Amino acid sequence: MERYDLLYRLYGNFDAESIREAQEFVDLLPPLDSAVALSQWQEVNDELTDHKNRIQRGFPNGERYAELAAHATRDQAFTGLDLYTKYGRRVNALVLDVDETLRSAGRTDNEIPRDVLHLLTEFHETGVPIVICTGQTLENVKGFAIQGLGNELVHSGDVSIVYEAGTGVFTPGHGSNTKRLLYETLDDSVQSVFESVRSRVIRDLPDGLRGCVHLQGNEFNVTLKPNFETGSDDAESVIDDSLIYLLDLLGAAVTDDSDGASWTRAYYAERDPEIEAVLTQRGERPAPETTIPEDVAETLARVNVAYYHADAAELSAVDLNKAAGVEAALDVLGVIDPFILVMGDSKSDLDVMEWAAENDSGIAAAPDHSSPDVLEHVRGTDDLVFDRGDAASVLRAIYALNLLVD
Repeated sequence: MERYDLLYRLYGNFDAESIREAQEFVDLLPPLDSAVALSQWQEVNDELTDHKNRIQRGFPNGERYAELAAHATRDQAFTGLDLYTKYGRRVNALVLDVDETLRSAGRTDNEIPRDVLHLLTEFHETGVPIVICTGQTLENVKGFAIQGLGNELVHSGDVSIVYEAGTGVFTPGHGSNTKRLLYETLDDSVQSVFESVRSRVIRDLPDGLRGCVHLQGNEFNVTLKPNFETGSDDAESVIDDSLIYLLDLLGAAVTDDSDGASWTRAYYAERDPEIEAVLTQRGERPAPETTIPEDVAETLARVNVAYYHADAAELSAVDLNKAAGVEAALDVLGVIDPFILVMGDSKSDLDVMEWAAENDSGIAAAPDHSSPDVLEHVRGTDDLVFDRGDAASVLRAIYALNLLVD
C-alpha cells in the first residue's frame, strides 16, 4: 500500500496539473526565432524545475515521483499503479497500430498528434523499443514514421515496422535481419495461389470495376481499394463487388473445377457474417448445403478473405498475421521475455492481443470505436479503452507504470 499512499500524497499536496501543463509547454513548444517566446519558455522551464525540486525533496525516490506528476494525471498514475500491482513488471516494448489508433481522421486531421509522437520519443529514450504494426505498405509507413519520429530514431536499431499485417518486418540497423520477408516461408502451394490471383486481379477486372478500384501496392497480400472516398456509397458498392470478384478468382486459383467460385463463396460465407451478408444481399450466396471437396477446403483454410466495409477487400495468408510479424520483430530487436503494450482497433490487432494474453506477454488497449471483438477482449482484461484520438492517455498510464517499477 505504500505506493498508493505516496500517490495520494503526490496528487493531494502538489499542483500536478500545473506541473504537467508546464512540462507539455516545455516539450511541445515549436522552435521560434523570437526573444519573447524564448524568454517565456525559459520562465516556464524554471518554474517547472522548481516544482520538481520540491517534489524530489519530499519523497523517497523523489525524481521518479516528480516525473510522474509531470507526465500523468492522477487517474493515469493510479491506472499505472494498478497495472504494476497486477503484473509486477514494466512494459519492455510498444506494439502500435497507426490508422484509427495513434491517429484518427475524426479528431486529428489524420495526423499523429504531437503529444503522442513526443511520448514515443520519451519511451525510446528510456530504452523501450517501438514496433509499428500496420496493414499499410512499408513505404507508406516509413514515410510517416520518419516524418513524425525523425530519421535518427527510426534508424536507431530500436524501431521495427510490421507491415501489410504481417507480410514482412523491417528493422533498420540490423544487417541481414533488417528486412524479413515472412511470406517466403509459406508453402509453395500457398504462394502459387497468391501468384495466380495477383497475376489476374487487374488484367481480368470486370467492366463494372474498371476505373473504380486499384490494387494496393502490397508485396504479397492482394488488396483492392476503392477509387472513391472511403465510406461513401460508391466505395461500398465497388468493394462489395470486389469481394465477390476476389472470391471467384480464389476459386479459380485453387481448383480447375467450374464449381470453384461457388465453393469459395460458400466456404467464407459460412465463416464470416459480413461476407455472408454481402453475398446474400447481392443474391450470390450459394446454398448452405453446398459440399466443398476436402482438398479445396484444406487450401482455403490457409487463406484469409477480409472484407472492410466501403474500404477494402483483401486476400492474405492465414500464417501471415500481425502476431507472427510481432514475434519476428521482437526477435530481431532482441526483446527477451516480452511484456508489451498492444494498441489497436481491428481484427488483425486482436491476433496480437490474444497472443500476448495467452503467453502472459503483455496488455492491450483500444480506442472506443474499435471492432466489437477487440473491445470485448480489452474490456475483459484491463479495460484500457480510450477516446477516439486520445492514444496519449494510455501511453501516459504505461509511462507511469514503468516509472513505478523498481
